[in-house]
Amino acid sequence: MGFSIGALVPLLALLIPIVAIVMMNWRKVQMRRMDLEERGRIGLGREAAERIRALEERVQVLERLATDPAGRLEQEINQLKDDRP
Repeated sequence: MGFSIGALVPLLALLIPIVAIVMMNWRKVQMRRMDLEERGRIGLGREAAERIRALEERVQVLERLATDPAGRLEQEINQLKDDRP
């Protein structure tokens, strides 16, 4: 029972295209995975930026409340009460 090199030729002829197809599909999957990860980072960045903007607005209001003279703040509150229907 000898093994000849002639038997390897058809086996390699079948194996080479199979490996090529598997590698192309693997590459496509990896590219798709990278695209999805990038989209996730971009979405998180936008969401984080929106939250930061909202927090900055709240901080500005709190700073204004903390630094305004008490009489002026009371006057504004009373004015808002008077403007109600």
